[in-house]
Amino acid sequence: MSRAVFSAVIRGAHQFVGEAEEAWKRAVDEHGESAPLKFPETAFSLPMILALTGREVRTLADCEPVLKHCRQDLLHEVPADRVWLPYLGHGLDAGAATMFAQEILCAIDYLNGYQPGDGYLGFLTDTTMREVGIQLVDGRMPGFAAVLGPAPDNETAVKIVRELQKRNILIFPVTNRDGRTMKEQLDQEGIQTGWETYIVPTGPRTRDGIFVLDWAVRSALTFGGLKPGSFQQILQYSRDRVFAFGITFGSIPDDWYALGAGAILMGYPVISDSADTPEVRPTGVTTYEALVRETDYDQLVPTCIEVRGVKVTVEEVDIPVAFAAAFEGERVRREDMQVELGGKQAHCLEYLHTVDMEAITDGDIEMVGDDIDDVEVGAATNMGIEVLVAGREMQEDFEGILERQLHRYINHATGVMHIGQRHLVWLRISKIAFEQGFRLRHIANILHAKLHDDYGKIVDKVAVRILTDQDEIDKLTEAARATYRQRDLRLAGLVDEEVELFYSCTLCQTFAPNHVCVVSPERPGLCGAYTWLDCKAAYQISPQGCNQPITKGRTIDAATGEWEHVNQFVYDNSNRTVEHYCQYSLMNHPMTSCGCFECIICIVPEANGVLIVNREHGGMTPIGMEFSTLAGQVGGGVQTPGFLGIGRRYMLSNKFMSYEGGFPRIVWMPKDLKEEMKEDLEARAEVLGLPGFVDKIADETIATDGVALVEFLQKVEHPALAMESLLG
Repeated sequence: MSRAVFSAVIRGAHQFVGEAEEAWKRAVDEHGESAPLKFPETAFSLPMILALTGREVRTLADCEPVLKHCRQDLLHEVPADRVWLPYLGHGLDAGAATMFAQEILCAIDYLNGYQPGDGYLGFLTDTTMREVGIQLVDGRMPGFAAVLGPAPDNETAVKIVRELQKRNILIFPVTNRDGRTMKEQLDQEGIQTGWETYIVPTGPRTRDGIFVLDWAVRSALTFGGLKPGSFQQILQYSRDRVFAFGITFGSIPDDWYALGAGAILMGYPVISDSADTPEVRPTGVTTYEALVRETDYDQLVPTCIEVRGVKVTVEEVDIPVAFAAAFEGERVRREDMQVELGGKQAHCLEYLHTVDMEAITDGDIEMVGDDIDDVEVGAATNMGIEVLVAGREMQEDFEGILERQLHRYINHATGVMHIGQRHLVWLRISKIAFEQGFRLRHIANILHAKLHDDYGKIVDKVAVRILTDQDEIDKLTEAARATYRQRDLRLAGLVDEEVELFYSCTLCQTFAPNHVCVVSPERPGLCGAYTWLDCKAAYQISPQGCNQPITKGRTIDAATGEWEHVNQFVYDNSNRTVEHYCQYSLMNHPMTSCGCFECIICIVPEANGVLIVNREHGGMTPIGMEFSTLAGQVGGGVQTPGFLGIGRRYMLSNKFMSYEGGFPRIVWMPKDLKEEMKEDLEARAEVLGLPGFVDKIADETIATDGVALVEFLQKVEHPALAMESLLG
C-alpha cells in the first residue's frame, strides 16, 4: 500500500471536516443552535451518524459533539515512518469522519433551502428505499454502483452504464471533474435517468456521495432490524448483505479518496480506471480486494462484479436490442416513437392460456397479419398477443400469474414500452429499436425464452401468435374476455378455510433475517407482489426456494388465526425469535414485517380504530408520526402489536384484522390512497352493509391530529366509535 493513498485519504478527510466545521459555525450564527436538521422523508435523523455512533442529530446543537469526535478521535496525521496499516487502520477512521462531515454539510444545505438540480435526486428517501427493496431481495437488482466523475468520453459513459444495466445493477452517478458530470454525458446521448431505468444521479458534488452510503446503511436499520450504534453488526451486515461497489474515472483527487475510504469501511470495494491508482488487496474489511485498477473498459464492469462478489445473470434473448430488467422503466416518448399498439387510438390485448401437450410445438411463432414495416411512422395500430402454454405440471390457476409476467418481460427490451394488461395494453416501439431491427415477432422470442427460463418447471412448451389481422384480433378478444371473467370469479372464491396449506415467503430474509410472511388465499404478502397462487406456483417451480408449504395443523384459535404448525414453522424460520403468530389479528402476535410493505396499519386508541398510511404519503398522520417514523416501529422482522405492514389490497379481504372487527375500524387514510382505491373500498363497504362508509374515513385534509380526527368521526357517526374497545 502506497503512503500516497493514505496521505490522500487523510487530506480529504481533513478537508471535509474543516468545511463542516465552518458551515456549522455559519449556520449557528444565522439560524441558532436550536434550528432543526433533517433530510426529507426519513425517520433516521442523519442516518450514517445515527447508525455508526447511535447519536441522533436533530438540531445544529447536536452537530457539535459529532464534529469534535471527528476532529479529536477520527482524524490523524500521517506518521513519517508508517504506511497504511494492514487493516487500513487510521484510513478507515478518516473514512468515517468524511461520511459524518458530509452528512452534516448536506443537512445544513437542506436547512439553507437546498434543492437538487434538474434531474438530480439529492437525498434518497426511506420511501424509495422501500419501493426498491423488493427488487433488491428478489434478485432483479443484485447490487448497486456509485460512479464517481465523468467517463473519458460520452461513448465510454454509455458503454459502462449499459453494461451495468444489462446486469441489473443500480447506478448512482455522483460528483464532477472540472464541472463535467456523467449525468451530463448521459443526457447528451439521450439516456433516460431515474429509478425506472436504474440510473439515479444524486448530485454533482463529491459530498453528494453520502446520499448513496446513507441509502445503503439504512438497509441494516430498516430491513436488518439492527439498533443504532451497533456499528460492528451494521458494518458486517453492510459488507455481507448490501452488494455495492464504487467506480472512479481518471486520477483520484483527495476528496474522492476520502469518500472511497468511507465506502471501504462499509465493505464496498472501489475500482479505478487509472493506471496510476495503487491497489489495496485483501484486508478483511471488504469481501475481497478493497481498491483495484482496471484500465480495460471491456473488463471494467466484469472486474467490479468479480471484486464485489455480486451474483448476476446476463440475460441473452434472440432479439436485436439489449434486454435486461434495468430497461423496464424506460419510456418511449411520442416524438421518439416508431409505432404505437393499443392506447387511446387502437386496441391491443394479451392472453395466455393452457392447451394440451399435443396441441402445440414448442417454439412455434406465428405472425397472423402484417408486421409493422409498412405502418406509418408515429401511427397507432391494433394487435393481439396469444401465448399458448402446455406442461405436465401446469395448472389453470397459474395462467393469470404467467400472463402478468408478459408486461415485465416485454418491458425488458430497450426501446420498447409496455403498459397495462389483459385487453387494455398500450405498447410503443421506438424509432431506434425499429432501426436496430426490432419487429413484432421479436416479442414472441422474448416470451418464449423468458417463460421457459422462469417457469420451466411447470411449462414444457410455449407457442406464440402475434395478431394484426383484425378478424383474428376480434376472435381472440372474445375468448380472452370470457376467460378473464372466469378467472376473477375463481380467485374471488378462494378462502382460507378451504385450503390445508398456506405458503411462506422468506424472500426478504436476504435483508430481514428474522422475518417470515405467511401467505394465505385471503392474505397476500405485505409487499403486495405475492399472492397465495403466486407462492403455490413458485413452490412447484423451485421446491427448495423461499416459498414453502405450511400445513396448518391443530387449530389453537380460529378467530385470531393461530395454528400449531404455522407457529412452529414461523419459529423455526425466524431464527427462533417469533414463538406465536396470529394470521388475523393486529393486537395479538401479529405478523412481522421486513420493510417492503406497501402500507402500515396503526392503532389510533382515542378513535378506537386504525389508520392506514401508504409509503408514498410524506405528510403527518393523526398519531403524530409520518410513514418513515412509523416504519421504524414495524420493520426489521419484529412483532409490534398495534402496528402492521401490509399490502394495500389486504384491507379488502374478509380476513383483514378480522379478530378486531376488520374493515369498519378504518378511521383515516391519505386522500390519494382513498381516491385510488375508492371503487374497491366502496364495493367492500357495500358488501358489509356500510353504505357511505368511505366518506366517513378521514384524510389529511380533514385531520392530522387525534383531536380533530375524533371530532370528525363523532360528527359523521363513524361505526368504530361504537365497537368494542381495541385495547381490551
